[in-house]
Amino acid sequence: MPNWNEVKKEIQLPKESPLDQVRKKYLKQLFNLRQRNIITYYSGFLQKQGNFPLGIYDGDINALMNAVKGLDFSKGLDLILHTPGGQVAATEVFVDYLHKIFGDNIDCFVPQLAMSGGTMIACSCRKIYMGKQSSIGPIDPQFGSIAAHGVIEEYEFAKEEIKKSPSSIPLWQTIYGKINPAFIVECHHALKLSEELVTNWLKQWMFKDDAHADRIVKEIVKELNDHSATKSHGRHISASKAKAMGLKITDLEDDNELQDIVLTVHHAYMETFNQTHAIKIVENHDDAAYFTNINISQGK
Repeated sequence: MPNWNEVKKEIQLPKESPLDQVRKKYLKQLFNLRQRNIITYYSGFLQKQGNFPLGIYDGDINALMNAVKGLDFSKGLDLILHTPGGQVAATEVFVDYLHKIFGDNIDCFVPQLAMSGGTMIACSCRKIYMGKQSSIGPIDPQFGSIAAHGVIEEYEFAKEEIKKSPSSIPLWQTIYGKINPAFIVECHHALKLSEELVTNWLKQWMFKDDAHADRIVKEIVKELNDHSATKSHGRHISASKAKAMGLKITDLEDDNELQDIVLTVHHAYMETFNQTHAIKIVENHDDAAYFTNINISQGK
């Protein structure tokens, strides 16, 4: 049966644009250099703002299914990520799906940003390629724009303040009276889930043959999931900092040819988001692409 890309051809959509041609050209060059399957997962979150599915969500599984169809799974996978993160449960499905297909033979490339859930995905790979301009981020979960760590810290602070000064109870009652009674428990569960997932993935994939995996992984997860240390969910963690944490980072600058092609691919996606209504693109090196677009009325 046809995949999404083949259905497009049946509908006879207009001829592909120069933007598509350029992306495909350099994806094929990267494939020829690496001889590994390539799947790109790109969000237009830097160019687009609004109530759109810019982050990782359950709908992405359709795009991944489209991208893997017809590939030679024995060649492994180079996954190129550019994402602000997204739903933890959807991130778990994303990782599990790709590993069921490619096993432990997945490498991750972060040309610019793979934050939050993107960092979690990167941690499920054998190694992460990053440049001097690349960043990953903390994995502490968010509820909208509210950090789960922040909620728990404030709750613990409130308890201490009430012990010191019972007269402050009315103030804290006003604050916590607006919060769902189960919200703090949900924050604890979300923190535990993200920590457990990344811990298991690091042990299973990146450090599977390392005799000191337990100690190394514990330190990495502690740093990635410690809101009191990172201060901000949007905090950028550079390649050098990620390497210092213990993550297996390969510097893109070590291979000029590889760096040039990866960054050219990245620039091609950035320009596609600049010039079109695309908000997310999931694509492979073999011309299968899945676009999520906004219409003009949505974008206003």
